[in-house]
Amino acid sequence: MAKLTTSRRKALPKSQFAIPSKAPASGSYPIDTANRARAALSRVAQNGTPAEQAKVRAAVRRKYPEIGKS
Repeated sequence: MAKLTTSRRKALPKSQFAIPSKAPASGSYPIDTANRARAALSRVAQNGTPAEQAKVRAAVRRKYPEIGKS
């Protein structure tokens, strides 16, 4: 996974975040790549509220429907 610098994170459109209302601030979970989407799911499972977890799961499923399917 390529390093996401602060300037590159700020340059991402809000549509590339799982919780666009917080973007690009902390807790917005970038999902611009499949690897970052997986990381977002892991981070929100550890640190997010149940509402945030649901939002992130829904955003990842919309963008990457193959994630989570075996």
